[in-house]
Amino acid sequence: MNLSLEGRTALVCGSSGGIGKAIAMVFADMGASIILLSRSEEKLDSVAELLTTNQGQRHKYIVCDLQGADNLGLAIGQITKMPAAVDILVNNSGGPSPGPILEATEEDLLLAFKAHLLAGQRLVQALTPGMKANNWGRIINIISVGLKQPIDGLGVSNTIRGAVAAWAKTLSRELGPFGITVNNLLPGYTSTSRLDSLLNKRAEDAGVTPEEITDNICSEIPAGRIGKPEEIAYAAGFLASDLAGYINGVSLPVDGGFLRAV
Repeated sequence: MNLSLEGRTALVCGSSGGIGKAIAMVFADMGASIILLSRSEEKLDSVAELLTTNQGQRHKYIVCDLQGADNLGLAIGQITKMPAAVDILVNNSGGPSPGPILEATEEDLLLAFKAHLLAGQRLVQALTPGMKANNWGRIINIISVGLKQPIDGLGVSNTIRGAVAAWAKTLSRELGPFGITVNNLLPGYTSTSRLDSLLNKRAEDAGVTPEEITDNICSEIPAGRIGKPEEIAYAAGFLASDLAGYINGVSLPVDGGFLRAV
């Protein structure tokens, strides 16, 4: 079974750390040239140094805040002027701040909408002409298990995930005839700096230790542990490959069995 991405170019958003970084590294190992995109130039430069080039890949990075319309417009301009068309787009952005949905402000919702939906829409509109010309493309959205089973205390996140999934499903039907697939990955509890921050906040609110919170979560996961970013990345690697060409419009949980939904 050949899972090569040799000759492909992938734009990986939110790739300065966590799941995005892991996806960029796995894609590079599979032979793809990577365009890293995130807010921190220092972190992007560090990740770029880790990407393998043993199959002749050429990696680049672009500093961009997905919430900023002007900033994203400049980034898109840079990407579309590059000699190679983007074959694979990974839409990935840091999750919204925690809190009950009842306490969320309009600004909270608008910021999440911009980073998770509007940014994806603009990137898709900019990159799909190249994919259509090649009759091949992959769009992978990193969402959350909160799409299928809302997570307490993540009101804005739960809300925006549903919008992104509906958008992606619609796109999958529009782009399928052009050899372009659109799929979502739904990470469960995964070891990232965001999860650390959320667990510390829960522990503080409950007056317990983060370790106790982690143990309680793991007791609800049949695998009995927190996931690793590379485990999400391996699933992304398969969806990005030629072998996944008949998988389109799905939302795939990678959660150790956490979800109770069928």
